[in-house]
Amino acid sequence: MFSVLGAGVAGLCAATMLAERGARVEVIDPAPDPQGASWYAGGMLAPFCEGESAPLCVVENGRRAVDWWAARVPGVVRRGTLVVAPPRDRAELARFARATRGHAPADPGSLEPDLAGRFAEGLHYADEAHMDPRAALAALRARLAAMGVALRLGTDAEPRGQVIDCRGLAARDALPELRAVRGEMLLVEAPEVTLTRTVRLLHPRFPCYVVPRAGGRFLIGATMVESDDPGPISARATMELLSAAYALHPAFAEARVIEIGAGLRPAYPDNIPRIVERNGRIHLNGLYRHGFLLAPALAGELAATLYQETRHAS
Repeated sequence: MFSVLGAGVAGLCAATMLAERGARVEVIDPAPDPQGASWYAGGMLAPFCEGESAPLCVVENGRRAVDWWAARVPGVVRRGTLVVAPPRDRAELARFARATRGHAPADPGSLEPDLAGRFAEGLHYADEAHMDPRAALAALRARLAAMGVALRLGTDAEPRGQVIDCRGLAARDALPELRAVRGEMLLVEAPEVTLTRTVRLLHPRFPCYVVPRAGGRFLIGATMVESDDPGPISARATMELLSAAYALHPAFAEARVIEIGAGLRPAYPDNIPRIVERNGRIHLNGLYRHGFLLAPALAGELAATLYQETRHAS
C-alpha cells in the first residue's frame, strides 16, 4: 500500500505511475480542492526553451513530458513554442538561440498571423507543447479514481503503508533545505488576439510568456521572486506583466483581467528536483518552475524503484 501525500502535480503523477504498475495507492491532501503552486502553473511543456537557464538533465527528462501527458489527459496542444524579441533586441534572440537547441528560424507572422509585421525574426521550438494545467490535473484525478485510487481530499487522514511525500513547501518540516520561489500570473480574456501556441517575448525589462487557453483567454506569466510571501500579486508585477503583453500585441491593452494570482514553488538550493528518503518517508520534491515538465520523469523513476524493491521483497 502506498499513501501519496499531496494532490498537486507531483503527487498525482506519482500516484498515476504507481497505480499503472498495479500498486494499491491512495492520495491524501488536507485541501478539498488543492490550489497550490500547480494551480498557478503556465502549463508549458517546453524543455528546450528551459535549457536557456536550466541544466541538461532538465532538458533531457523534460523531453518525455509531452508524450506522457498526451497519453493520459486531453488538451495537450503540440504546436511548439515561438520565441520573439523586439527588433532592437535582435542580439537577445541570438543569445537565446545559442543557449538552447531544438529550434529553427521562423517568420513569426507565418506561424501566428496576429504577429505579422510586429516581429521580423523568431525561433520555433516545434517539439514543445502546452496545456491547461488545471484541466490536466482534474483529468488526472478522474483517471486515478477510475483506476480505483482513493482520493482522500479535504482530510488529514492517517497514511497507510509506504508514504510518498509530495507536499511541496509543506514538507519543510522534513526538508529544511527547501526554499520558496514565488511565481505570479495573470489570466486575461482578449477576444481580439488569436495565438495558437505559447509565445515567449524576450524583453530586456519585462520578459514574459503568453499561453493560449480556451475561450479567448491567455495566461501571462514570467516573474520569479525569491520570497516566502504567499500574498496577492503586487501592483508592480501586474503592470510589468501587462506591459510585456502589450509589447507583444497592443490588443492586450483591451483585455479583461479574469484572475490575478501567485504561488510558491518548492526548490532545492541547486533548483534540481530529487527523490530522497528520510525517516521512512520517500520525498518527491523541489520541482521549482518545472513541475509539469519534470513530475512525470521523477514519478516514473520512483515507481520503477519501488516496484523493483517490492518484487525483490516478495
